[in-house]
Amino acid sequence: MGRPLGSKNKVMTLAALKQIEAETRSLAQEPVEKDLSKETDDEIMARLGQRFEILEDMTRAVKKGDVRAMIVSGPPGVGKSFGVEKVLSKHDVFADVANDSKLKKYEIVKGAMSAIGLYSKLYEYSDKKCILVFDDCDSVLLDDLSLNILKAALDSSKKRTIHWNTDSRLLRSEGVPNSFEFKGGAIFITNIKFDNVRSKKLRDHLEALESRCHYLDLTIDTEREKLLRIRQVVRDAGMLDDYELTDFQKAEVVDFIADNSKRMRELSLRMVLKVADIRKSMPNNWRAVVEVTCMRNR
Repeated sequence: MGRPLGSKNKVMTLAALKQIEAETRSLAQEPVEKDLSKETDDEIMARLGQRFEILEDMTRAVKKGDVRAMIVSGPPGVGKSFGVEKVLSKHDVFADVANDSKLKKYEIVKGAMSAIGLYSKLYEYSDKKCILVFDDCDSVLLDDLSLNILKAALDSSKKRTIHWNTDSRLLRSEGVPNSFEFKGGAIFITNIKFDNVRSKKLRDHLEALESRCHYLDLTIDTEREKLLRIRQVVRDAGMLDDYELTDFQKAEVVDFIADNSKRMRELSLRMVLKVADIRKSMPNNWRAVVEVTCMRNR
């Protein structure tokens, strides 16, 4: 008995579908990257604006406890810390009014921190909806022991228990137990691009941490992007509104930085404030003063 009519066509159709599915999977695995060099200024500013909106939305999600942790990567002086602190400070108005530090639900940690200091600080902010913000506190990202503590604190399991198995007089004196459950959240603000770390050992640690966090790269890598970010903040966020400068004078500040971008000691929002300080206080010779104090020698 021969095959039913149409069975060959059916087999061919299934084979074609399988081929299409395979090609689709292949395309999904090898996404076509957009050529960012062809972006217009408006497109770049729109992209950057969206990234910083996402930064604020993700910070709110960490505050609510919907997101456990977030890593924010970007160059210094582009507003990473400001976006996070702006959101968190709104939630601590009552603590400020009551002048009671115990009511505060977040702390911004800057500078160097040892592993035992990290363990103690995590215990202090271990309650639900508490947040620790590590702002350019890269020592906790570059130390093996600190990274292991963070991996335990941000583990994907329902119960996140951190242990300190070495006897410590410091912990005993501060009433910190040898183990505790961490229910809080964490935000890491860093200039480190995880993809650019060369040490395999450290990269493995960072990848383990990244797998426990949402990773937000603000994609401000070029001089052009930094300058457009500066223009965006001055224009949309009213960064220089308190300086009592006219719109023309504000534009002078930004244009001067842009025209001399190769010589500025840094391209950042902090530099804008430095130049604006001089523009306001020394209106007659501000350009000469900026050249001496904020620019590299020719």
